Amino acid sequence: MARVSAALKVAVLTVSDTRTQETDTSGAFLEEALRDGGHDIADRQIVIDDVYQLRAIVSQWIANPGVEVILTTGGTGFSGRDSTPEALAPLFDKTIDGFGEVFRALSLTEIGSSTVQSRALAGLANGTVIFCMPGSTGACRTAWEGVLRDQLDSEHKPCNFVGVLRGH
Repeated sequence: MARVSAALKVAVLTVSDTRTQETDTSGAFLEEALRDGGHDIADRQIVIDDVYQLRAIVSQWIANPGVEVILTTGGTGFSGRDSTPEALAPLFDKTIDGFGEVFRALSLTEIGSSTVQSRALAGLANGTVIFCMPGSTGACRTAWEGVLRDQLDSEHKPCNFVGVLRGH
């Protein structure tokens, strides 16, 4: 895998009531994909699916100039305590509607109509880009390979989020 020419500082957050560092395959996949892509891991945490704890961690990262990108995995469905969209959407200065749209289009070929239950979303907050993905490792791989890898690569044309984040 080619390494990006402009490494970004990325924080990874797994939203789960049951996962641990040892069982968090989605967070591990994202961390490995980011490192393989030449990015720096600013932080990686697991938080229970609680709106206020989720907001607290992400708000700290948004305020930290050492974090340029936040990737979350989990809490985007309709079951149980899934609350990532409710927790994070109010923090966005701007939404990135295309991320959820493209993710669901890609996911349709993999899981069929079940993709309508994905509430994947993204936005910009205080100059930080935030992408929220479902909790499965397969969904994280779909998002990485179909959208994130290119959009976090400063060489990707005609545009990418590095230019947005770094004012190019």
